[in-house]
Amino acid sequence: MQDNEWYVYHIVTRNKMNLGQIINFDQNQKNTLYHFFFEKEQMNSKGEDFMQIFHGHYTNDGISMDKENADVALRYMGQTIRAIREALVEMVRLQEYPEYPSRLSCLYAAKSYEDALKWKEIFVSHHRKVLQIVKLRVNGRIFEGDGTLLPKEDGLPFSRKIEQAREYWKGNNHNQLPELLINGIIEVVEIIDEF
Repeated sequence: MQDNEWYVYHIVTRNKMNLGQIINFDQNQKNTLYHFFFEKEQMNSKGEDFMQIFHGHYTNDGISMDKENADVALRYMGQTIRAIREALVEMVRLQEYPEYPSRLSCLYAAKSYEDALKWKEIFVSHHRKVLQIVKLRVNGRIFEGDGTLLPKEDGLPFSRKIEQAREYWKGNNHNQLPELLINGIIEVVEIIDEF
């Protein structure tokens, strides 16, 4: 982890940024990742959540669901496993690396423009609309992790996922999918690309 002034690159996916815009990311501010995984509700057109759908469609012969309810169930399971991953990663950070920026209260960035382009391609492949690539000046803390070391979205026991989280927080040694977690005072110093 580094605490100083740095220049990094950020992929903008929600609201366009403006030249000179200042973002103050402190530990109490939650980011989009937090809102998506911890606050988003998954419901069908009748206002039923996954548990209501599941209990309403479960019989001794199994579960029978229409496409809408199956889609709600799949979205809920995907969101939940990612929320569990982030909660475990945050638990390890708080216990062992409290000085590092939280993944739930930071802005994500890349060290180089080339790394930002790699992230852009990943976002596009997941149907996330990319609006801009911007250059930021960061006066705060930066942690460089390798996204491939995050706990996987699988059925491994939580004890193994906690071990995976520890590997992530050891820092980016493999450089397969580098990601920077940044917080502090962040200024947009250049709009590099608009899409």
